[in-house]
Amino acid sequence: MSDPTARLPHALGGPLGRGTIKLTPEDFVVEEVLGFDLSGDGEHVCLQIEKRGENTDYVARQLARFAGIPIRNVSYAGLKDRHGRTVQWFSLHLPGQAGPDWTALNSDTIRVLDVTRNARKLRKGAARGNRFILTLRDLTADPAALETRLAAIAQRGVPNYFGPQRFGHDGQNIEQARRLFAEPGRRIDPYKRGLYLSAARSEIFNRILGERVSAGHWDRAIRGDVFMFSDSRSFFKPDEIDEALLQRVNDHAIHPSAVLWGQEPSTATEEALQLELRAANQLEELAQGLAASGMETARRPLRLCPTDLAWQFIDLGTLELRFTLPAGSYATTVLRELVAMDDFHA
Repeated sequence: MSDPTARLPHALGGPLGRGTIKLTPEDFVVEEVLGFDLSGDGEHVCLQIEKRGENTDYVARQLARFAGIPIRNVSYAGLKDRHGRTVQWFSLHLPGQAGPDWTALNSDTIRVLDVTRNARKLRKGAARGNRFILTLRDLTADPAALETRLAAIAQRGVPNYFGPQRFGHDGQNIEQARRLFAEPGRRIDPYKRGLYLSAARSEIFNRILGERVSAGHWDRAIRGDVFMFSDSRSFFKPDEIDEALLQRVNDHAIHPSAVLWGQEPSTATEEALQLELRAANQLEELAQGLAASGMETARRPLRLCPTDLAWQFIDLGTLELRFTLPAGSYATTVLRELVAMDDFHA
């Protein structure tokens, strides 16, 4: 499969070798972290689901069918990779109903781990992050070099690229976005429309970030930067870039950011804005289409800092990694700074 992110520049020296992931579902384990407590009562039944080999939208539709409700009454905080073993929460709007016997859903690919209720439905983006346990096999890299690189990732972070999953098989979501923009009156499933729009502005963001990686300031402040906090989606534009602000950047308390293209202008100025506009001009068709679509402009940190990063070698060719990432970021973005991955789906 072609990886649309393969040519993006690396920040820490490039892959140290090759490896394989996802030989079995246990090689790629993801657990969603909501970051808040479910209330235990209310109109919405919340199910914690472990799934193997199924995507999030498919599971949502299975839940709707099983509960006898419209798919619009099923919600989740975020999409999870189809491949591997993933654990995430779904909410179903069932006011005044106890619901069916949820254990009857259990199969080889879907298992109900927990059931509770909540006063409100789960909304997109409600998760705080995800915990990963990844097993890399058939490694050709030197273990000592891998440990040195992992220490650098722990200290510095990695460029916060959108991963190849964002762009669909062989990057086809970008081509679908171009078709959507060329035929604005064409009827399209809202879910697919959202995927294509997200892919388009992810492509622009990756282009902006790639330029900053090449220039060596993806994790440093430049004139006109807008900064985001580590623990929220809030951002701010400082009056000046002083020593106190630079120290906060060094401490990973805040991160320089780039625009997620939409209908409103970017809040960046000066050098940072010129870099954003240059990248958008290179992808003019996508930028104009996003603006015309009414997509709300947003921002995304340029730097991704894994927390609780730990590793152990099971043998010379097998490495287990554990870390937590904020919602909306990709484990593959961390891995690409370590080794080139051969992705074999179980």
